[in-house]
Amino acid sequence: MTGFGEAARETAAGTLRVEIRTVNHRHLSVNFRTPPSLSKWEPQLREWLRGELSRGHVNGSLRLEPAGASGAAAFGLSLDEERVRAYLALFTDLRERFGVGGEPDLASLLRFGDVIVRDDDGAKAELDVEELRAVVEDAARATARMREDEGRRLADDLEGRIAAIETALNAIAELAPARLIAERDRLRTAIAELSGGVAVNEDRLAQEIAHLAERWDINEELVRFRSHNELFRELMAAEATEPVGKRLSFLVQEMHREANTIGSKANHAGIAHRVIAIKEEVERLREQVENVE
Repeated sequence: MTGFGEAARETAAGTLRVEIRTVNHRHLSVNFRTPPSLSKWEPQLREWLRGELSRGHVNGSLRLEPAGASGAAAFGLSLDEERVRAYLALFTDLRERFGVGGEPDLASLLRFGDVIVRDDDGAKAELDVEELRAVVEDAARATARMREDEGRRLADDLEGRIAAIETALNAIAELAPARLIAERDRLRTAIAELSGGVAVNEDRLAQEIAHLAERWDINEELVRFRSHNELFRELMAAEATEPVGKRLSFLVQEMHREANTIGSKANHAGIAHRVIAIKEEVERLREQVENVE
C-alpha cells in the first residue's frame, strides 16, 4: 500500500529526521538511506521497520542535523575552502604557464565533486540508539496510519467485487438445472429423428441424462466458491492482530480455480458469460489483494 510518514526528535547529537514512503509490493522490501555516521545502524533500522510494516516496498531516509546548525550545515554540508583555493591557484598557474585564456567560474569548480563535503560525524558518539529507534518507529507508525486509511477504502472496493461475484454465482445456480432439461429434450428429439418414429427407450435416455448430470454438476464448486467468499469477508472484518494479505491472496487463487472448473462444466452460454464476468472480478481482486497487508 502507498503511504508516507515522517518524524523528528531533538537529541544531544542534534535533530533526527526520518521520512518513510511505501508503495505496493507483495513482500516487504526495505531501502533506507542513512548518513555515514549512522550507517552502522542500518540492520537495526530494517528490523524496527519490520515490527511496524509487513508488506510493501519501503523507501526511507534518515538525517541528523547537528545541534545549532542551520542552512547547509543542517544537512551536514560545508565548503572545503582550502581545496577551492588550491584549484583556483592551479587554474591561475595553468593560464600563466601555458597561455590558456579564460577565467575559472562556478561551473568549473563544481565539476570537481570534492569542493562540497558532507560532514555528519560531528556528535555520533552522543546519539542514543533508543532515541534513534523511537523516531524511526514514530515515522513507521505514521506511515501505517496512512496505509490503514487507504485500507478502509480498499475494503469497500473488495466488498463490491465479492458482491458482484455472489450475484453471478446465484445466476449460475438458477441456470444450471435447465441445462439437463434442455439436453434431455434435445436427445429425445435427435433419437426420434434418427429412429424413424421408433419409441425412445426412456430408461436408456435416463441413464444418459444421469451421466451428463454427473459430468456437469457444479454444485460442489458453487458451495466451495461461496465458502471462499464468506472467509474472505471474515478476514476483512476481523481485528487486525496479524497480516491477512497472504491469506487473501491464497483465497483468490482458489476462487480462480473454482471459476475455471465451473467454466469447463458450463455447456451453457449464459453460464459461460457469467463465468467470464467472475474471472474479471477475481483478477481485479488479485491485483488489489497484493496491496493488502
